[in-house]
Amino acid sequence: MSATRTATSQTFTDAVALSECEAEVFDRAFTATTQPCPWPKAYGGDMVAQALVAAALTVTDGKQMHSMHSYFMRPVDIGAEVRYEVEVLRDGRGYSTRQVRGFQNGKPVYVCLASFAAGEPSGSFQATAPADVPGPDDLPTSAAYLEGRTGGTMTETSKAYWSSGRSFDMRHVPGPVYLTVEGEQSPHQAIWVKPYDALRPVEGLTEAQRDTAALAYVCDYTILEPALRVLGLAWADEGLVTASLDHAMWFHRPVSMGDWLLYAQEAMSVEDGRGSAVGRFFDTGGTLVATVVQEGMLRAGSGR
Repeated sequence: MSATRTATSQTFTDAVALSECEAEVFDRAFTATTQPCPWPKAYGGDMVAQALVAAALTVTDGKQMHSMHSYFMRPVDIGAEVRYEVEVLRDGRGYSTRQVRGFQNGKPVYVCLASFAAGEPSGSFQATAPADVPGPDDLPTSAAYLEGRTGGTMTETSKAYWSSGRSFDMRHVPGPVYLTVEGEQSPHQAIWVKPYDALRPVEGLTEAQRDTAALAYVCDYTILEPALRVLGLAWADEGLVTASLDHAMWFHRPVSMGDWLLYAQEAMSVEDGRGSAVGRFFDTGGTLVATVVQEGMLRAGSGR
């Protein structure tokens, strides 16, 4: 993976291009391929977004996903097919529920429950976006931050991946945690997120479904970073091992992935080798579009 590769969002749209296959366990089944990354196993956001799409393809009455709750059960091979079996648990007038189970190498690797809602009139309230956050144009890109830097376990391949290989431009406040913890050793951080280029159409998905899947895809890259930050840990630290354990996401309002989103994050707890964090996505007008809660495994090197 070259450090000068062209930054493109196609990695994401390739990840969520599913093909229907014969169901072996539940009612419907689809296959998808995990995308390249420089780590031993596939990126967890692949599974979240692919399962979201698999579930959405079985809901044909216009309901929109409002929540999904996931468990990552086993490491998943990179560049290999995952078969997503979808169980139609319920189709009601207001809500529909699906179970999705991912299989690879004959074993379950991922499972989630997803709920879809028709929507109805109601009152309205939302959390407030954080104030005084620098805008994305005032912050360096990951590529600009990493240019000329070396250290820790970072290789040219991982540097290229962080710089331009993840489909989305991500700009950190107060600063990245790639090589060192830039800024305060605080449980808070924020990241501006935007696709590198306009998202391509995905066969079988509406634009709204694709953009919802994009939000689910990108959220997993950085949600554990507040837990790393508060511990003073960086991704390139020798001996650091992380893994997503479980994940919950609520989609509050329609989202457009054509502009910047502010991903405000906060670590909630670090204990017993696990870190938990909450993240909220706001559009540039301050509208809350989604909330994420995730717990992951954190194993620091022996020197920590």
